[in-house]
Amino acid sequence: MAPAVLYARETGLGVAEFRQILVDSGLSAIRPVDDEERLAAMLAGANFAVTARLDRPGRPLVGLARGVTDFAWCCYLSELAVSPAAQGLGIGRGLLVEARRRLGPGVALILASVPEAVGFYERVGMERVADAFWYRRQR
Repeated sequence: MAPAVLYARETGLGVAEFRQILVDSGLSAIRPVDDEERLAAMLAGANFAVTARLDRPGRPLVGLARGVTDFAWCCYLSELAVSPAAQGLGIGRGLLVEARRRLGPGVALILASVPEAVGFYERVGMERVADAFWYRRQR
């Protein structure tokens, strides 16, 4: 039987756990995981994080939805990361459900997907947005 998954809003996530979930999920290919100072700044600048932890000793972090929100109109999710060891347990969907529950129905949830995850977001009912724009990071 699969262990229960505990979802929570966490404000004190440490850099080491943040780095590990980025590495485990594969997002390390597009995140600055070797720059601890930048990871700390990323955590400090986010005002919304929902975690998924397994209900077993040590409560390992197996999923994270991290973002920035005004809690009134929109929330931009910078990461939706799930450890491959926990994939198939519905954690990605669970993180999105929990984030939406905590934000409420008046807040839009927005994210930029890696190409490999587009199908997942379509399956969970997210709508593609055609008219999005950005300035790319220089580093």
